[in-house]
Amino acid sequence: MSPRLKNGLILTAVYGLGMGTGWLFSALGMPLPWMIGPLVLTASLYVSGMITVQVPLRTRPFGQMTIAAQVGLAFTPAALAALLSYAPLLIGAALVTAGFAGGIAFLTARRGGLPLAQAFLATFPTSPVEAAVIAGNFDWDPAPIVLSQTLRIGAVVILVPLCVYAVDGWPDPDDLVRGGPFDPVGNGFLALLAISGGLVFRKLGLSNPWFLGPLAFSAAAAAAGLNTAAFPPVVLSAAQIVLGTWLGSTFRRDLLASGRRLLVTLVIGTLLLLSVISACAVALAAVTDLDWEVLVLGMAPGGVTEMALTAKFLGVDLAMVTALQLTRIFIFIPNMPWIIGMIDRYDKRLRQRP
Repeated sequence: MSPRLKNGLILTAVYGLGMGTGWLFSALGMPLPWMIGPLVLTASLYVSGMITVQVPLRTRPFGQMTIAAQVGLAFTPAALAALLSYAPLLIGAALVTAGFAGGIAFLTARRGGLPLAQAFLATFPTSPVEAAVIAGNFDWDPAPIVLSQTLRIGAVVILVPLCVYAVDGWPDPDDLVRGGPFDPVGNGFLALLAISGGLVFRKLGLSNPWFLGPLAFSAAAAAAGLNTAAFPPVVLSAAQIVLGTWLGSTFRRDLLASGRRLLVTLVIGTLLLLSVISACAVALAAVTDLDWEVLVLGMAPGGVTEMALTAKFLGVDLAMVTALQLTRIFIFIPNMPWIIGMIDRYDKRLRQRP
């Protein structure tokens, strides 16, 4: 048997097991079952070392484009008009998240033994892939940074929906919004928008093109009142399985070999960041007219695709949750390389002082 065929059969089995776990989680009424189920299963397989075949990164755009295009349908003219009035809150929430991430990065550097710039890159909400690329540009070991980013996304995706459920109560699965009926014309047009948006944003070299491009094109079509239709449940479930399987595969055994002290520090920092930002979101909800669920999901440190999907699954204000996440992305992610470079130069100057 050729290595390519063997790897293909292994990945097919992984996806099959992930699908089965998603079905089990769905039967149990778990939040985001078709994403969290495959994530938990795949992470267990890869951390245990039972499977080492890498899940191709090129599979992730399917999940991102599907969810992003679906999310874009929430940006109706009325929703966009309402969001404009919250511009100060959106920017303020992004700055608060950045501030807390910077503070915890400082603690991570002190306790985990990482240089300050690397600790900031490991802590600030971005994707593991983008963080690894930046680390490579500075010739840093990407393992602890990718591990921290993966831990954060995994914690956000699993813990935030569970905590919302624990406080709000377990909803009836029949009442959850899961998608629309199959519409060949409307679904086909939405798929075309998603693919076109991703390709255009990638060609322009923009950050996170496979989410932001489809989102922008879908939102523009929705605001213009064009004939688009939400994807049916089976398509959304497939997108979640793809995303969950890829996220789980990033929890590889070699990433856990960074040292016990650093690993414990990263776990504590992840949970602390999530707790502090969630508490801030709840406090902010008390002095605004927004639901606390919206602010917790919108300010959650990372995973715009996953948090948008959670908002849709829970039936909360999808447009506001996405706007909060995207405001942080548009303000900070394009500026991450020079911010990290500035922190690195500052840290090196401090280390060179007698």
